[in-house]
Amino acid sequence: MTKHPLRFFKLLVAIPLLLALNASLAGEVTVYAAASLTNVLGELAKTYEASHDVKIKFSFAASGTLAKQIEAGAPADLFISADNKWMDYLDGKGKIDQKSRFNLVGNTLVLIVPKGKVLQVRFEKNFDFADAFKGKLCTGQTESVPVGVYAKQALTQLGWWDAIKERVVGTDDVRAALDLVGRGECIGIVYITDTKIGNKVETVGSFPEELHAPIAYPAALVRQSGEAKAFFDYLKSSPQLFVKYGFKEVE
Repeated sequence: MTKHPLRFFKLLVAIPLLLALNASLAGEVTVYAAASLTNVLGELAKTYEASHDVKIKFSFAASGTLAKQIEAGAPADLFISADNKWMDYLDGKGKIDQKSRFNLVGNTLVLIVPKGKVLQVRFEKNFDFADAFKGKLCTGQTESVPVGVYAKQALTQLGWWDAIKERVVGTDDVRAALDLVGRGECIGIVYITDTKIGNKVETVGSFPEELHAPIAYPAALVRQSGEAKAFFDYLKSSPQLFVKYGFKEVE
């Protein structure tokens, strides 16, 4: 039995207070980012957290979904879009720090099939793409999700869109399209970076870059935060890891 019950009681009270204080000392950065960045940002965050007293939290989804959430007041510190359209949208609403805007990386649009499926395609205007396969074509929603927008642009430029549009399945984000292809439900158009996740799909080929708008991932601070700016600077200084995941450096 303790000889100093009052001192013991004070210690019991003090311990959780100290733990809470210690937790509050660690900074926190909330990043809203395009779904195609899930894996690379996860690795970068782990490396960063290991040497900084900060916790990096993520919300991954389609760029348009995230932009609408930020417009509505979601607590994002940093936004990384998969196209300029949605960054421009938030800029027009006065929701980002315009001076901090920076094109982080680029990507490549590819045609994929389920593992083991054979599909011969020539990315030429005189190729009959609609008759080259049976079933559906999965990609992001072609009016709002960046990968779907790029896909529609490429298919239109090739003269393939009108013949295939009724068979296009638009998903909420690129990873949903990738999942459907991996399950054998369709062929798909995604980013080359998505094909490096798992082994359930195969790449048929890349769409020539001139067929669609440049694929860029603009990033910008949403709120002024020292921790967020430091993490943003870290991302801008780590192009080699993005390239490891299949992204392209931008000039």
